[in-house]
Order: sequence, then C-alpha cells, then structure tokens
Amino acid sequence: MISAVAEMYGIHPQTLRLYEREGLLKPSRTEGNTRLYTDEDLQRLEFVLSLARDLGVNISGIAIILQMRERMEEMQRQIQDFVKYIQEEVLSRATAAADPSRGAIVPVRRIAVSPPSPPRKK
Repeated sequence: MISAVAEMYGIHPQTLRLYEREGLLKPSRTEGNTRLYTDEDLQRLEFVLSLARDLGVNISGIAIILQMRERMEEMQRQIQDFVKYIQEEVLSRATAAADPSRGAIVPVRRIAVSPPSPPRKK
C-alpha cells in the first residue's frame, strides 16, 4: 500500500502519486482503488529514487532514462532471439552438409572428370 511504501523509503505519499501521474510507476489497484506495489514496482521505485537522490535527475530525465532502459532491454531480447535463430540455422545446415542427400531437391550425382590431355604433336 502507498503509506507502507512511502514509510519504507522515507518519502511522502504525494511523491509516489506524482511518480504514478508522470508514468514512472504503475502499481496495480484493488477493487477499492487501493494501490498495491509488487516487488518489480519496488525495484523500479528504488531505481527512480537513486536517479533522483544520488544523481539529481529531474522527473523528465528519469522518464527518458526509463524509456531508454526499456528499449535497450527489448533490443537485447531481440538480439538474443536472433542469435538463437542463427545457432539453430547453423546447426541445421551443418547437419544437412554431413548428409548431402538430406535437404537436396534433386539428387546430386558426382561425375569424375579427368583433366584434358595435352594436344598431340604431329
């Protein structure tokens, strides 16, 4: 609840309400409209407070930093997905290369070709 969180972090409940209005925090709510903070919300609050208290970042700056952080996390997820895809593709192609008949559209027949013989002298 907002009063417990405010007391825990030594801030005024209005500060939490402001952070919520500005979109920095998004606590869930009960049917009675009471704010409920998850562990993830508290970690985010700690990060926000660290930016504000330790680094002197204002609310607009905090919002930008949080957006950039979320974008970086999404990009990291995309890169991990791409690396996984590449690994699977390399493994699949290596397996196919070990067995040439696998994955071939048309059977490949190798014909031994001997080099041309030198021209005969007359």
